[in-house]
Amino acid sequence: MDDNNDQNARFIESTSSKSLSELYNNARISPLSLTYFCYCLRNGSYNVSLHFAEIIFTNDSTYRSLGRRVFDIYIQEKLVWKDFNIVNEAGGVQTPVVRHFNTSVTDNFLEIRFYWAGKGTIRIPSRGKYGPLISAISLKPTFGSCSEEDKKSVTVYVIVGVVVTCISLLVMSTLWWKGYLQCKKKQRKDLEGMELQTISFTLKQIKAATNNFDASNKIGEGGFGAVFKGRLSDGTLVAVKQLSRQSRQGNREFLNEIGMISCLQHPNLVKLHGCCIEGTELLLVYEYLENNSLARALFHSEKSQLILDWPTRFKICVGIAKGLAFLHEESSLKIVHRDIKATNVLLDRDLNPKISDFGLAKLTEDDNTHISTRVAGTIGYMAPEYALWGYLTYKADVYSFGIVLLEIVSGKHNYGYVPSDNFICLLDWASHLLQNGKIEELIDDKLGSQFSKAEAERVIKVTLLCTSATPSLRPVMSEAVGMLEGKIDAPDSIPEASMYTDDLRFQALKDFQQERQNQSASSNQAQCSSIQTASDLCEYNPESRSD
Repeated sequence: MDDNNDQNARFIESTSSKSLSELYNNARISPLSLTYFCYCLRNGSYNVSLHFAEIIFTNDSTYRSLGRRVFDIYIQEKLVWKDFNIVNEAGGVQTPVVRHFNTSVTDNFLEIRFYWAGKGTIRIPSRGKYGPLISAISLKPTFGSCSEEDKKSVTVYVIVGVVVTCISLLVMSTLWWKGYLQCKKKQRKDLEGMELQTISFTLKQIKAATNNFDASNKIGEGGFGAVFKGRLSDGTLVAVKQLSRQSRQGNREFLNEIGMISCLQHPNLVKLHGCCIEGTELLLVYEYLENNSLARALFHSEKSQLILDWPTRFKICVGIAKGLAFLHEESSLKIVHRDIKATNVLLDRDLNPKISDFGLAKLTEDDNTHISTRVAGTIGYMAPEYALWGYLTYKADVYSFGIVLLEIVSGKHNYGYVPSDNFICLLDWASHLLQNGKIEELIDDKLGSQFSKAEAERVIKVTLLCTSATPSLRPVMSEAVGMLEGKIDAPDSIPEASMYTDDLRFQALKDFQQERQNQSASSNQAQCSSIQTASDLCEYNPESRSD
């Protein structure tokens, strides 16, 4: 297919010699649909200003001048402009045009959608360039007032990057608005002007709580930084995530974490107490969960392992499923987590599971859309269509959930355990056992006979159904919850079980292993060390090198 790279581009930059203001030199583009979401707004009337400039088509005599871009504009699900044509409205290409609309916010929520309805050109000047294009959006409340200083910056231009595939500006909107935009003294260049929705802690408070980030208080470390146990002045135990200063992904994860968790509350999602932005420090303050991660409970040395009997394991399975069902189907924000794994499931005092680490999360529009995105996640947990092609839907989380179920049942981690060289991972072995009618061998030896056979069979069936190579064959998470709880019958036969040997589910792992072997053979040191425990699983995140 021609122009494939252009088709997948999310941002476009003007290459014209014509001088445009910086605001219009770049634009967000999509072949089909762009949607801007803003949460946690104060109810009332707002003025919405949409900024456009056609920076792809030309006005010369070449074929690039033949393109026509026509799309519809919706605000709060109402069609406010049908067949909008940037060139016609601006009077030419490379020319800015602003259109203003009044709208009301009644549920603390604003949605702006740009949708290509099939009109205009479809392959000129190149395939994938005919959909909606937007340079910037600005919002201004038409009620109340801030201080005189606030008025100077109440209109904030958000360079468009929020769509289904770009969660960061959604989160920036969540952070920027608290009722209406209030001013915040600049503390960090990348986060200038943001009024945070959570409690703001000072660096002095955090240092006091963690004993100046003492090594003895360190309880974990992830791809984006270390986590410390702390105690606030009122006695509250907290977990403080210190985002790495070396990570270019740090700001994005910080914004994602605050925006997602501050707007979403569920018993099976970790609770965010607040944050700290001071100097070069980006700190997130969570509830402290006494039993660390599920991975630590299952896979670490016997000294740090917890005794997880079958009722506890089953409770954890159902709890994770309910948390994901909330993210995918029940919340006003429909979110794909993108990094469901045992290390990102935390356990409280009573061993209730809570999903954590939303730094890679993406927003989705509805059940029928997918995101084409750079791959980011953890090898061994990623769905094949996502790992191989970057095709992301909520079914990718369903697949990852299936892997976690497999690890809970077996007590072994997917990529760190294989019984022989004939298998590439735990799931490969499980598929073999299913084909040969020996699936009971999968159950953790530590359980002995102290488990419910009926519940174990349900969990294993759901596991293999969720890890189907075909996304459409995987259940939605509400169905998975129903199957686990016995309210919905799980199928007796699992599709594709006989095709596991050439399964795409294992192709990404094979490619990754081959890449590691090639790296080891070269003079360059391999980026990932050999895997000993689930917490050592290599994270794959090209987005940290983008932008």
